[in-house]
Amino acid sequence: MDEQALLGLNPNADARYRQRAMAYFEQLKESQDAWEVCAEALAKGIYNDDHVKFFCFQVLEHQIKFRHAGLSGVQQQLIRETLMKWLQCQLMNAHPEKPFIRNKAAQVFALTFVMEYLTLWPKFFFDVLSLVGLNPHGVDIYLRTLMAIDAEVVDRDILHPPEATRRNTLIKDGMREQCIPHLVESWFQILQTYQQSHPELTCQCLEVVGAYVSWIDLNLIANDRFVNLLLSQMSVEELREEACDCLFEIVNKGMDPVDKTKLVESLCRVLQSAGFFNVEQEEDVDFLAKFSRLVNGMGQSLVLSWTKLSKTGNVKETAETLQAVEAKVPLMLQLLVHEDDDISANIVSFCYEYLHVLKQLPQLTDQQKTSIEAIMLAVMKKLTYDDEYNFENEGEDEAMFVEYRKQLKMLLDRLAQVSPELLLEAVRRVFNNSIWQTAPFMEVEVAIRLLYMLGEALPASHGAHFSGDTAKTSALQDMMRTLVACGVSGYQHSSVSLEFFETVVRYDKFFLVEPQHIPNVLMAFLDHRGLRHNSPKVRSRVAYLFSRFVKTLHKHMNAFIEDILTRIQDLLELAPPENGFPAMLTSDDQLFMFETAGVLIVNGESPVERKQALMRSLLLPLMDAFRLLLAKMQQETEEERQTVLGDCLSHAIGFASRTSKAFSNKQTVKQCGCTEVYRDCLQTFLPALSCPVQRGVLRSSVRSFLHRMIICMEEEVLPFIPAASEHMLKDCEAKDLQEFIPLISQITAKFKRQVSPFLQQVFMPLVLAIFEVLGRPAEENDQAAALEKQMLRRSYFTFIQTITGSGMNEVMANQGESLSGVDTDATQLFFSSSVLLKNLFFDPSGGKDGMVGFPDFIYKHIVPACFLAPLKPTFDLSDAQTVLIFFFLFETRRSFNKRLFLYQGPEFIQFLQHEYLPSLQVSPEISQELCQVVQQPDIKVLKNYIKVRFTFKSFNDIMTS
Repeated sequence: MDEQALLGLNPNADARYRQRAMAYFEQLKESQDAWEVCAEALAKGIYNDDHVKFFCFQVLEHQIKFRHAGLSGVQQQLIRETLMKWLQCQLMNAHPEKPFIRNKAAQVFALTFVMEYLTLWPKFFFDVLSLVGLNPHGVDIYLRTLMAIDAEVVDRDILHPPEATRRNTLIKDGMREQCIPHLVESWFQILQTYQQSHPELTCQCLEVVGAYVSWIDLNLIANDRFVNLLLSQMSVEELREEACDCLFEIVNKGMDPVDKTKLVESLCRVLQSAGFFNVEQEEDVDFLAKFSRLVNGMGQSLVLSWTKLSKTGNVKETAETLQAVEAKVPLMLQLLVHEDDDISANIVSFCYEYLHVLKQLPQLTDQQKTSIEAIMLAVMKKLTYDDEYNFENEGEDEAMFVEYRKQLKMLLDRLAQVSPELLLEAVRRVFNNSIWQTAPFMEVEVAIRLLYMLGEALPASHGAHFSGDTAKTSALQDMMRTLVACGVSGYQHSSVSLEFFETVVRYDKFFLVEPQHIPNVLMAFLDHRGLRHNSPKVRSRVAYLFSRFVKTLHKHMNAFIEDILTRIQDLLELAPPENGFPAMLTSDDQLFMFETAGVLIVNGESPVERKQALMRSLLLPLMDAFRLLLAKMQQETEEERQTVLGDCLSHAIGFASRTSKAFSNKQTVKQCGCTEVYRDCLQTFLPALSCPVQRGVLRSSVRSFLHRMIICMEEEVLPFIPAASEHMLKDCEAKDLQEFIPLISQITAKFKRQVSPFLQQVFMPLVLAIFEVLGRPAEENDQAAALEKQMLRRSYFTFIQTITGSGMNEVMANQGESLSGVDTDATQLFFSSSVLLKNLFFDPSGGKDGMVGFPDFIYKHIVPACFLAPLKPTFDLSDAQTVLIFFFLFETRRSFNKRLFLYQGPEFIQFLQHEYLPSLQVSPEISQELCQVVQQPDIKVLKNYIKVRFTFKSFNDIMTS
């Protein structure tokens, strides 16, 4: 072997040696027989360096995995001999190889087994077991190999191609017939022999049993001899967790429901008699987590058996299985309420499915009702935060508790389905027993949280929790009345504050029933308890919740509107980056505040003049700040400062835009007298389009504002569109145009013929800008640039379709442009647009000519596009979508041809046969054929002609011959 190259295998080697090692590795992989030196090195133990050993196994692995079928019989025999000699060496070594080498060796053994077991090496396991015996080093390799075989043949998480799946099925069938009983016996001997001296081998063996039990005969494992051995190992500290996992896999094996019930019950009796059900006496939480998982598996298995049996009508077996499920409930409750959340979480699935069983029963017994109440109490207790939860800096532990809370919420929802009355009463009892001012925060938070969760657990249409069922309505109203009156809104803990406001907004319909509570809750939102809370997290969330609260209840706030606007005025200030003070709210939070202010102004009962004055006082500070910051940014030379100022300007535009969301069909901008204010905003913001710096962010913000103004201001916005468009079409990028086209499309669809002169004016500049961007050179492998161009093409043709769909034929009639470089989807858009154009311009009631000059436009642009589109390199007939376009194209062409033929008579055929087709060097014979087919009224004739006469290659040949 190349000793110099092997030096590069060391992780600390320099780049030159590592590169040489990689080259040597590729050389050995590709060589027909050079890999044999690696086999010899492994068989004879020539190298002591671990990295060289690993390297040799990698080379061998490559040969087996990718070139096994091409090896000669002698070479395949060499691989088998190499592996057995290496294994024999392990038996004699004083110390085992490093784990990563043993794992790689096991993978190579497993690959060899998969390739040869069915044909060349049917005695694989007999050979390995006869060599290994009970030697610890050999047993280790044997067990690792079994797990590697499981990964290659059995593991359902690994996707295999159909051929490999069939092969794996044959391997499992062969193993069941030939060697599984011997393997199971070897496992028993290993478990029995090494449980004291080599616990790590015993754990490995337990893992193997758990992996294989899913597809072998269960009777080989689920017998007194094996189960008793497993139970004895559950009392050994080093083995108990793996033994638990092994029993879980046994219980989880699919089988007949009656047999499954018997198996689970038998196992439970043995576990209970051995004292494992005494959970409170167990201190090892890691073991209890495994045990909880085992109990969960047993419970789920019994529930599944009950479900299957209940469908068969077997009353006796069904009742016995339900009784077996009920017998596990006390143990389930012990584990569910355990102080360790991992232990509790592992039993939640059984608890959930048990409740699903109760939901299906016609009537609940007193004992079952008691169980339901116990589950409720357990869930309520486990929902509680502990002292160690870090609210200010949430990490992994906190994230895990949040996920665990979601599981508990699922239980609560299921409890509501089983017995809503019991749940409502239990929550009410907890809520009413809370000592709001002095209790620990976690008790207060969970009491409010339970009330909040009832909103989903006891669903109501559109949040109407306070109408309908009197008992439910009365209980919820009592709790909400207590919540808003007990002073808990001032509790000094962020979790309680958040839960208070979340609950108030979830039950905002309560304030429609009892509006007298609105002032107190409004003050809580506005002062140090809410928007001015010392926690940024609380302030941020409250800004959003306040917006929702106002949207629902604004009709009840007329008396407070101006007071609210005054109190939040400082929260509506545009925070300039140079003031040095941290803002109370982020810019995203301020969006909600501006929307809230807009809702209050627009929906108030003030006169129009007062609404106008309030809206101007809201937006004027934004406009003033915008002018100052825009001027400052244009003078700024530092890029970082430009970025900060650009973002601030973008926020100002976004805030103004957000206020417009308050308007509706019932309360329009014009009706509220706010047209002039927003016109002033437009005049203030549009100069930003000509700003030479931060162009992208400013253009995007102004475009968004224009979208809103088109909706709100109606035709009042139109005078601003031409100048804005002119600026936005200068120095464009693909993304700019992609975002600009929807704006023009929106204007087109909304105002139609009203903007026809503008569209005629902007159409060609827009087209030229698009094709200028499309024509810019880009690197061949720049996929992002290619995708941007493709999306731009599609946007363009969507725009064309919008114009035609809006009935503005005059915009297109005077335009001409070439169609080049279009992708498949864009081609379809163009031709569908063309069909619309054809319907618009050929007016059957207006004479044969329709619009003056349009047939000439068809001759010059549409007809050539129909013939030339298939010649584009992107027109790939191996693609199914392109084939559809191909036929769609010819159908479009035939549709045009039919109209032209109908109205233009022989002139069109004359144009095709004697002008256009000859210009493409199409032979007279083919021209005549095409013209005859074009005149056929049945599209099937054209399609059949295309299928028979044209392939993609022949079409190109015909059109270029």
